[in-house]
Amino acid sequence: MALILAAGSGTRMGGPKALLRIGGESFLARAARVLARPGIDAVAAVVDRQVLAAQPGAAGILLLNPRPEDGMLSSILRGLDEAEAAGADAVLLHPVDHPLVEPATVDRVVAGLHGGAVIAVPAHGSRRGHPGGFARAAWAALRAAPAARGARAVLADHPEWVVHVPGDPGCVLGIDTPADYERWIAGVSP
Repeated sequence: MALILAAGSGTRMGGPKALLRIGGESFLARAARVLARPGIDAVAAVVDRQVLAAQPGAAGILLLNPRPEDGMLSSILRGLDEAEAAGADAVLLHPVDHPLVEPATVDRVVAGLHGGAVIAVPAHGSRRGHPGGFARAAWAALRAAPAARGARAVLADHPEWVVHVPGDPGCVLGIDTPADYERWIAGVSP
């Protein structure tokens, strides 16, 4: 199951990043489309009330995070609950503010998990990117992670679980501010 983490308030951006537009679709719809790949049974987005009310469409399953102010780990935990109930073997965690990830990167993360990785993470240059794939064997560690460190704690505490796969430049490119948005999104076609 792919989980789009889209419950943040987008304070620096001036509103929810999930609702920003890129190439004729919202960041949320684009992420859902890119994550709908072979080997991924379902795509779910963990959202706040504002995004839920907007219902941007084409986002797969919408899951409400009732306490998004508790940080990204609260969205991960909400998504893990859904994945567990659905009987998923793994989750891909994808922040909505990384809309330029290419489908081939997603495919390589899925292949890493299918190849036996406990955690498969794309890397471009010397940086880790998104989406990160976490097999069920890593879920207890995600659930036990400190809120302030979240999934990064699992990566740091269990390097033996991590397999890096080749990623594209978009996997490391987060859109956090209006300046980022103007710089990176201009001219992106659907």
